[in-house]
Amino acid sequence: MTKIQRVAIYARFSTDKQRDASIEDQVDSCRDYVAREGWEIVEVYSDRAISGASMFRPGIERLQRDARAGRFDIVLSEAMDRVSRSLSDIARFHEILQFLSIPLWTLKEGRVDRMMIGMKGTMNAEVLQDIALKTVRGQKGRARKGKSAGGNSFGYDVLPGVEVQGVMEHGDRAINLQEAAVVRRIFEEYARGHSPRKIAERLNLERIPGPRGGTWGASTLHGNRERGTGILNNALYAGELVWNKLHYSKDPETGKRVSRVNPDEIVERIPVPHLRIIDDALWQAVRRRQGELVSKETDVPIWDRRRPRTLFSGLMECGCCSSGFSKVSKDSFGCSAARNKGAAICTNMRLIKQKDLEAAVLEALSKHLMDPEAVALFCEEYTVERNKLAAKVTEGRGALEKELVQVQRNHGKLVDAILAGVPAEQVKDKMVELDARRKELEHQFSRMEQPDTVRLHPGMAAHYREKVAELIRGLADTDQMETSWETLRSLVDKIVLTPQDEGAGLSVDLHGALASLLRLALGLPVGNGVVKKQRAPRVAGLLGSNRIQPDVADLQGFDFVDKIVLVAGASNRRQLPELMCAV
Repeated sequence: MTKIQRVAIYARFSTDKQRDASIEDQVDSCRDYVAREGWEIVEVYSDRAISGASMFRPGIERLQRDARAGRFDIVLSEAMDRVSRSLSDIARFHEILQFLSIPLWTLKEGRVDRMMIGMKGTMNAEVLQDIALKTVRGQKGRARKGKSAGGNSFGYDVLPGVEVQGVMEHGDRAINLQEAAVVRRIFEEYARGHSPRKIAERLNLERIPGPRGGTWGASTLHGNRERGTGILNNALYAGELVWNKLHYSKDPETGKRVSRVNPDEIVERIPVPHLRIIDDALWQAVRRRQGELVSKETDVPIWDRRRPRTLFSGLMECGCCSSGFSKVSKDSFGCSAARNKGAAICTNMRLIKQKDLEAAVLEALSKHLMDPEAVALFCEEYTVERNKLAAKVTEGRGALEKELVQVQRNHGKLVDAILAGVPAEQVKDKMVELDARRKELEHQFSRMEQPDTVRLHPGMAAHYREKVAELIRGLADTDQMETSWETLRSLVDKIVLTPQDEGAGLSVDLHGALASLLRLALGLPVGNGVVKKQRAPRVAGLLGSNRIQPDVADLQGFDFVDKIVLVAGASNRRQLPELMCAV
């Protein structure tokens, strides 16, 4: 009996200028083809208004995940260029499907093979390059006419298109008087010696909307002088349109566009005096002041300085506004929003010394987060929850077994009926249906794992403390420093710094990454990206007193990952103890 082929349909269109119905048109054409072939559609995947130049698309990524899960037997699309216009990407996609024994079919090319990949993939790549060249050519022509070649700057409005000799022309701009006044104010205050941070703070206090309708930040103003970014570096305000300053290329590893500065000889500079907002004297005054702002230690312009990363960089969070904490002096951290956007956004101006923060966090990690009393309570509740979930798995296997037996029995009865003389045509459809269900049940049954309870022992707390102490010692060892650094960072989900009610200090609330903490305690690999960003219930540690108090957290249900890590789910509500410490 011929197996019914399960089909996944994929559709895509490139830009928001195309009709949204394009997806439905592609899918309808594929449905007609599936019906003619006698196949069965199990899922439709799509990506709307996303270029085919990259495979980093939610629809195609979900399709690949489901392909590995064995959800379908064939992938069908309208044409190869719907899957990807990149030769390397379509070849890689075909290679993955080939490994999974899933053929790729298109309405235009039929069954896709390696020869077709080489021919059509090259053609699609050429089309993509041709589109890019024509786009740049069109932008260049518009820029040379002083029109917008894409995007817009704060201080201007893009005017509606006008018809010229029967052709619609777009890209004309006009000065927005209200925003232009803000631009002139920024340049004037900066030229008088005010810092971008202070200017941004005042704009936020006065509730003046930023370029995207949000708040102002110091970087919005100073940007990067070499790249021409930031309000203070936009030559359009001085009546000059600068085009082709940067070029973009796709990183093959990440699929993201990376910008690079073009040589000055190919940069287009077009006079647009009707768009001037500030006079030349003010523009030059700002350029002179920027030239003076150079780091005495490195001779690097202040807008290009990059501070060295510290042990807990990127993990600190302001308890008032949830913004990041960053270096504000040589040895202290402070709230970035409070300093760059002002009191309208955050009033937390308190600082914490780098050495004090790192010492407190390392102390909490090594001595308090895995307190034996809290671990014992956690292990007890963990075992209860694990047993409940194991019982559910066993119950599910039993239900599948029962249905499978019934399906096989019914199928056997139909076979007996045919042998007894009942015409096969009368029972054929039912037999096909039962056989398909039998295969589906067998597939589900084969993928279900037997319950395997991971035993957590309270004694793992001692092993955890030994490992953390070893990692802290490794920070002083050149050979071990990088590994220790990454592993210790992976144990921390975030560090929340909140002003204390009394005094001038900050309370430090440490949230541990439970996944990494348990793996370290059980002697499993941690850090270097293994579980670094894995979401899991947090372990909270409050630095400031000498109490140790296990608490109970309402976690939104649980599933198990790697048979160790409790990860918040969506189906149940369970009460499990939170590992809580205080120093």
